[in-house]
Amino acid sequence: VQLVESGGGLVQPGGSLRLSCAASGFTFENYQMSWYRQAPGKERELVAAISHDGGRTNYTDSAKGRFTISRDNAKNMVYLQMNSLKPEDTAVYYCNARRIVRNVILYNYGGQGTQVTVST
Repeated sequence: VQLVESGGGLVQPGGSLRLSCAASGFTFENYQMSWYRQAPGKERELVAAISHDGGRTNYTDSAKGRFTISRDNAKNMVYLQMNSLKPEDTAVYYCNARRIVRNVILYNYGGQGTQVTVST
């Protein structure tokens, strides 16, 4: 199983980035996908999640209206479009895959992360 994030970098406040996560080694279309982030000295937090078929999404309050999660099941890819970035968005962003059946987490996979730095 592999989850490989890309697209991070340094961006000025107000700018945009698009993170990508390439998944392999499991049946991607059966998995809920999420983006988490962890800033220095802080706990990892959920940023956005998308259901296995892309029909449902949810976001942390700070991401609503600025970030959009999407997926392409044909390409085994999940994306996080981030607009109007703020310095407080600076963190390592991690892709996560979760297989949930009847509210039980059967499998849970994570990537190595990509650094996002929002600064002048």
